[in-house]
Amino acid sequence: MSEHVPNTSKQHPPITMSAPDIDASDLKAVEETLRSGILGLGPCARGFEEAVAERCGVKHAITLSSGTSALHLAVRGLGIGDGDEVLVPSFTFAASVNAILYERATPVFVDIEPETLNLSVEDCERRITPKTRAIMVVDVFGHPADWDGLEALARKHDLLLIDDCCEAIGSEYRGRPLGSLGNAGAFAFYPNKQITTGEGGMLVTDDDDLATLARSLRNQGRDAMGAWLDHPRLGFNYRMDELSAALGLSQFRRLDAFMERRAHVASLYTERLAQLPRVEAPTVQDHVKMSWFVYVVRLAEGLDRDPVMQKMEQRGIPVRGYFQPVHELTYARKYINSSTSGLPTTEAMARRTVAIPFHNHLSEAAVDRVVEVLAEVLDES
Repeated sequence: MSEHVPNTSKQHPPITMSAPDIDASDLKAVEETLRSGILGLGPCARGFEEAVAERCGVKHAITLSSGTSALHLAVRGLGIGDGDEVLVPSFTFAASVNAILYERATPVFVDIEPETLNLSVEDCERRITPKTRAIMVVDVFGHPADWDGLEALARKHDLLLIDDCCEAIGSEYRGRPLGSLGNAGAFAFYPNKQITTGEGGMLVTDDDDLATLARSLRNQGRDAMGAWLDHPRLGFNYRMDELSAALGLSQFRRLDAFMERRAHVASLYTERLAQLPRVEAPTVQDHVKMSWFVYVVRLAEGLDRDPVMQKMEQRGIPVRGYFQPVHELTYARKYINSSTSGLPTTEAMARRTVAIPFHNHLSEAAVDRVVEVLAEVLDES
């Protein structure tokens, strides 16, 4: 009979990639809304809109079903369509590009800056043609793009600016809140974002006509003051329900606290990663206020991120490749015929960028464990 030998290996608590920060006030807000019996287009959505508009310093905020729908209505509402070209980074989530494709406009991919990973103003100018109508700006991972340069470029060439700030609620550029820059901005509230509504988004703008049209388009094309069930235009079901809005408003009231917690976790990572010569921490420029969405490290040039990610996953550390360029995605080759040449920084950085676990409640011990495993894996590479 063999003797039972206990497992004495060190056990580590599970580490999650992301996690929403839900507390009793969120539960109470949702429960009160359920009990009210008003579950659509009600006071929670209006309250959420008013709070976000005030924070961003804009006239209008429109609750929507997702950040994607907010981007889509911005493109549609600004009259972008057939024959128009829109400059957009390929280093982004697919929704930034999809919103352009929905309206049969042409995405023209631009390269990114190596420091912030945001789109390059210089490359934008190189790709402008007589067909260029707008720039889809993406504030990658919560870091604001070069808005001074973008606004100057837009004025020079009479271009529209749409801010995909879906990852950047609470961020500021030289004291100006994101959402107030450009012709329109779009926020998203998926569970991995700084605040969540489960699914949901918001369009923000100072443009009265765009706001009026967006409110109609989100509600199947009905006008606010129109006859019952009259639909003057083709619209969409892009409404945010009251339960989501109640959660969003409750979460939004704690945005500053959430940002502080995320900044603390980011600082822990940055301090520890300074000891790893083959890993570069994210850059945060002095003139911005960063609302951290994810924490994305860059591996040293020449390191292949795929085996690094695989080994970290095998050791219980979830990681993600942020981003695979959109022009390399399967569907993009079918829908996008514009030239993708000349994106060297995009393609180089995409091979080196890895998102590691990051959320409000990530403990210092968990941060230490993530960095420890990363160091071990790099030593084996």
